[in-house]
Amino acid sequence: MTYFDHAATTPMRPEALAAMTEQFGRVGNASSLHAAGRDARRTLEEARERLATALGAEPYDVLFTSGGTEADNLAVKGIAWARRASDPRRRLIAVSAVEHHAVLDAVAWLVRKQGFVAEVLPVDSTGRVDERAVAALLDTRADEVALLAVMWANNEVGTLQPIAALSALARAHGVPFHTDAVQAVGAVPIDLSAVAVDSLALAGHKLGGPPGVGALILRRQVPCTPLLHGGGQERDVRSGTYDVPSIVALSVAVEAAVRGLGGESARITALRDDLVRRVTEAVPGVTRNGGDESLPGNAHLTFADCDGDALLMLLDAAGIECATGAACAAGIAEPSHVLLAMGRTVAEARGSLRFSLGHTTTGADVDALIDALPAAVHRAREVRRVATARRAG
Repeated sequence: MTYFDHAATTPMRPEALAAMTEQFGRVGNASSLHAAGRDARRTLEEARERLATALGAEPYDVLFTSGGTEADNLAVKGIAWARRASDPRRRLIAVSAVEHHAVLDAVAWLVRKQGFVAEVLPVDSTGRVDERAVAALLDTRADEVALLAVMWANNEVGTLQPIAALSALARAHGVPFHTDAVQAVGAVPIDLSAVAVDSLALAGHKLGGPPGVGALILRRQVPCTPLLHGGGQERDVRSGTYDVPSIVALSVAVEAAVRGLGGESARITALRDDLVRRVTEAVPGVTRNGGDESLPGNAHLTFADCDGDALLMLLDAAGIECATGAACAAGIAEPSHVLLAMGRTVAEARGSLRFSLGHTTTGADVDALIDALPAAVHRAREVRRVATARRAG
């Protein structure tokens, strides 16, 4: 199989796998006071420092979670609750139209069950948030805003958001700023000492770490009501026994991804550009979605007169693995909310595929895709033509 779904999950890096395997042979709860517990705690804190240093954060600000979904939910709900508790006027949550469902659904739940109000921020045809809309909202209603949430990079089309500018706007108005950076960490440069981000979510399996572990980087001065109550771990913001092997592997993966970012980003960008060029040459009626400022490994393409699900299965049968959109939405027969927010039609949204490249992608993988794609597209279009004719008749 040829794998083009790194945005869903990417293979573990060898150094992360080795670090995790080594920890499996050790025992000790990192909250225990005996020697084994103290050793586990020391290992845990070294991992926290490693991850923080890689991203320009303070170790105390790093809170370990079960993954990106929990990190997003903890930030969105926890900060919103704390803000409203300090001032009942703060019920407004401003969120971009193209967020991952971990953010959008958390906001929808707060609106439906908790009495909050959502302000959905529009995006342009590339999926980029309109900074003027954000500025206008904050200029007029900052005292009502509980939280501003805009993702660092879109998980479907790869568009990068102007995080430095947006977070600076929020900071100037005294509004907490959260960013879902699950797709961005390890793919683009991130230095939290240089941007006014108050909380940032990341996930291990997106950058070469294990699944089931992630982190929320939450500045200590930002109040956040916990979702989980128990032993008081992680500044009493996220209770739960530490998964030390996974946390160590996560920190090693983040460090490795950031350390090799320059050369790897250039390599993957070149492969992605070659893929897009060759696909558009080999197959008529293909357009790329997203802007020039996007993730290096993202190639999101719309195939005219095609059903994306059918094309995906035809490619899968030919040994090519890709995606129609977010992995978390797999199996849900709905057009992408991201593409619709960008102004695409339902037909265009349904006829799109995401090819995402990662640290194991090679030129041979691109060759394999080009070999399989034209025939798969031709068959998908023929199937759609026949189905359309039958419905018309």
